[in-house]
Amino acid sequence: MKRKLLHTPEGVRDIYNMECARKLILQQNLQDLLKMYGYQAIETPTFEFFDIFSREIGTTPSKDLYKFFDREGNTLVLRPDMTPSIARCVAKYYAEEEFPVRLCYMGNTFINNNSYQGRLKESTQLGAELVGDNSVAADAEILALVVDSLKTAGLLEFQIGVGHTDFFRGLVQAAELKEEEEQELIALISNKNFFGVEELVDSLHLSSELKELFSMLGNLCMSDDMMCKAKKLSARYPVILQALERLESLMQVLSCYHVEKYVSIELGMLSSYHYYTGIIFAGYTFGSGEPIVKGGRYDNLMDYFGKHAPSIGFAVVTDQLLAALARQKIDIAVENNQTLVVYHKEHQQEAIERAVSLREQNLGAALVCWEDEKTEADYRAYAQRMHMQSIMFI
Repeated sequence: MKRKLLHTPEGVRDIYNMECARKLILQQNLQDLLKMYGYQAIETPTFEFFDIFSREIGTTPSKDLYKFFDREGNTLVLRPDMTPSIARCVAKYYAEEEFPVRLCYMGNTFINNNSYQGRLKESTQLGAELVGDNSVAADAEILALVVDSLKTAGLLEFQIGVGHTDFFRGLVQAAELKEEEEQELIALISNKNFFGVEELVDSLHLSSELKELFSMLGNLCMSDDMMCKAKKLSARYPVILQALERLESLMQVLSCYHVEKYVSIELGMLSSYHYYTGIIFAGYTFGSGEPIVKGGRYDNLMDYFGKHAPSIGFAVVTDQLLAALARQKIDIAVENNQTLVVYHKEHQQEAIERAVSLREQNLGAALVCWEDEKTEADYRAYAQRMHMQSIMFI
């Protein structure tokens, strides 16, 4: 029984020692960057009322939520996603604000994934939300901040794929797909089965323009020429055309930030979060099969909480980012100016005074009383295990 108590439940893990130190430094560096962009920190509760993450709002499916009850019988959930919580806060505390609100956050999210998926059920997200601005400039600011965040973390090679929800929605509307056909198409795209997409499209009676637009769902990087062709093909489909024009305008503004080389247009991008209404994006790098950052525009989400405010945001999945940095052998510098002060009992006052003096110099000091059965080598090995930079015997 005692050994069983040492284990964690499936899908969660302990983070300790130098890994924890690196995670804290990474988070602090990213928080400092968000502050430089004018984003103010906010904290929301770890659990909220079930309705905050309901099906109508379009977040995580109910079966994937950790649900429980309070004393009054209200259904509560551990937050699976930070954005609806931030939206609730903005509607409550910034209801009368007419200018943009910039907020940033850090917190753990909880999703009860199937065990075979191999994903953590608890993960840390750090991100930002720009509320009350529906402009392309706001889209570009968020994406520039995403790029800057990944560079600040130490990544050298990464790519942000950007799509637009209305490209897919426009195709579905123009093709007059039935609900089951739409769901089949979503499943095929999500599994990157573009041969299956082609087969499905061929079975439909569509115009040549629509068929060619459907074929672009498989392009992971749209060139300028391809975008020009896509716009011509979508001339009779205004929803699709407007989505393409928005993406084109976005790339032009991103060039002002000099980050366009990190961003590529990916028309087949989809999200499981149904509250997204405009651009959506995900960032990838070597050593991580999952996105290290994700986000998008949600112009209607705030309406559920009583405030109309078009918004856009992103979240860095810090656990995935840390894993990618480790696999790419990119180190996070950890300042470890720690001294282990080992003292004999009769020298306790001197040892304490020495430790206090070190701390006043912003140097760490840990005190350990000498035990007769231990040797100097034992204490040196202990200092090394605890990642102490130096050792002092008194």
